[in-house]
Amino acid sequence: MKPWHLGNTTVRSPFRLRDGLVAISTSSLQGNLRGRDQEIALRLLLGKHGIVKLGEDQTYSVGRKWRSALNKLGFLYPEIPPALEIPQSEIGPKDMITPNGWRLIRSETVPAIQECFLRALAAHYIPSPLERGFHFSVFSPLRHTLAVMMELERKTGASHLGFIEMALVVQLTTSDDNLSGIVEEVLELRARRLDAPNKRQFDQQERDAAARANEYVSGTFSDYADTNLRYLKATGLVQGKGRGISLVPEKRVFIEKLIQDTEVPDSDRSYFVSLCNGAVLPIDNKDSALVVLKDLLLQLERRGIPFETAGKPTNTPADIGVIRHQIEQILSDRKEEEYAARQAMEWKEIAAYIELIMTRRYQKTLSEGNEIEVPKTEAPAYFEWVLWRAFLSIDSLVNKPYEARRFKIDQDFLPVGTAPGNGPDMIFEFSDFVIVVEVTLTDNSRQEAAEGETVRRHVAELVTSYQARSGKPVYGLFIANRIDSNTAETFRIGVWYTNDDKKMKLDIVPLTLEQFKKVFESLFEVGQVDVAFIRDLIEQCGDLRPKHEAPAWKQEIANVVDRVALGSGNKRF
Repeated sequence: MKPWHLGNTTVRSPFRLRDGLVAISTSSLQGNLRGRDQEIALRLLLGKHGIVKLGEDQTYSVGRKWRSALNKLGFLYPEIPPALEIPQSEIGPKDMITPNGWRLIRSETVPAIQECFLRALAAHYIPSPLERGFHFSVFSPLRHTLAVMMELERKTGASHLGFIEMALVVQLTTSDDNLSGIVEEVLELRARRLDAPNKRQFDQQERDAAARANEYVSGTFSDYADTNLRYLKATGLVQGKGRGISLVPEKRVFIEKLIQDTEVPDSDRSYFVSLCNGAVLPIDNKDSALVVLKDLLLQLERRGIPFETAGKPTNTPADIGVIRHQIEQILSDRKEEEYAARQAMEWKEIAAYIELIMTRRYQKTLSEGNEIEVPKTEAPAYFEWVLWRAFLSIDSLVNKPYEARRFKIDQDFLPVGTAPGNGPDMIFEFSDFVIVVEVTLTDNSRQEAAEGETVRRHVAELVTSYQARSGKPVYGLFIANRIDSNTAETFRIGVWYTNDDKKMKLDIVPLTLEQFKKVFESLFEVGQVDVAFIRDLIEQCGDLRPKHEAPAWKQEIANVVDRVALGSGNKRF
């Protein structure tokens, strides 16, 4: 049997589809995406918005594959094959944005974005009317995988599904197969892998055996599993566990309701209508929505979090949805606070992620055997994310962790895109000062043009804001793999004029990521994890401004950092 897959292996990060859809919505290409010239135009549009790297693509396949991915998930109206004898007009104009596509574009929060993907994947059945060459009954891969995980939980007490188990078992089965038998096959593979002295060698041998048995390319099993897990996580119903996934506990009752729906579309036309509008979910039914709400209220009670429902209407699924979203946000905030509290114990992992960003590598195996990854297309987002984690690990913030970041995160606390451009990347408020952190992967002469004005403006706006509110001094920290001297000179001068021509002095210090890593690691290695050391570092580097021009100032900053890295333990290094 051929392995099935969700989404598109070219667009492995599903959240990037929203970025592409937003770009299409503001262009003249919507509804006009077919043919070589249009595929070239779409590729260039995606490149212009920084969604893909243009590179060398003589076939211009990127445009075609992105259009196909958006069609397949119902975010753009697909072209209806003539053989189906369904007029295109009954479904919608091909390659125009669908109702669920517009819902995705207008979604501003991660839960709202995840609901769009959930509706898309819940409406997606294999084989779809757009596909041929499958020899099994129509089934929902989303519901099928969730059902396998629920059965795993029933048999073992844990819903965890490993990467290799997805690759070699689940994505080679359908809902026609016996659920208990699938789980037994998963557990048998798990037991053999546990006994194997070399896990990587075992995985490769098993992939090779599956390739021979199913007459398929060995690497495809991993490629499909990677894509499947990413798209499953985009629904918000599952979360990462090692290289695999497990059910999100807060969504368990919802998942039970979802997999009870075993009906398949009664016609090709109804399939396309559901796909383009987004599937009907249990929360769209009042009785099911109330059951889900009751479970969420119990979760709040178990955590000792007060919540008042008196006076809140529950007459419609929409009314219930308002309350549900409030509770889910409360639970999400609490989990993020707990995540923040754990970061001090994970400083070595944080340093390892920093190293990946520094070296432009994408994977690393830690000493305890865990693998970490920075997806190639998401390095800018991970750069912001790892700096956020670094400051969380210092553990003395006054503002909440979700107030300190301006980028979105998912249920695994991983970044969903970069911070929007109308403010700084991160704002860390401490008891008596504030640090504004801005990062960039740009390391050439364009760095100053791209960052010099915006960083100064963001810091100046916060200086004004905090002076009015609390009088706390505001420092800027600019971090890049390489600091261009023109950028350093802009921050060395450190001047900003307000609209009424009032001159402001800004304290912004540029550090390379390697220098930040030295300081960060030294705080933990010496055992004096105190943000006052970072404040003192910024002030001492700032004091050197008048005596040096940019190149010399950069060298003096490096000297200060090196003294810190020696583990002095004194605030004035």
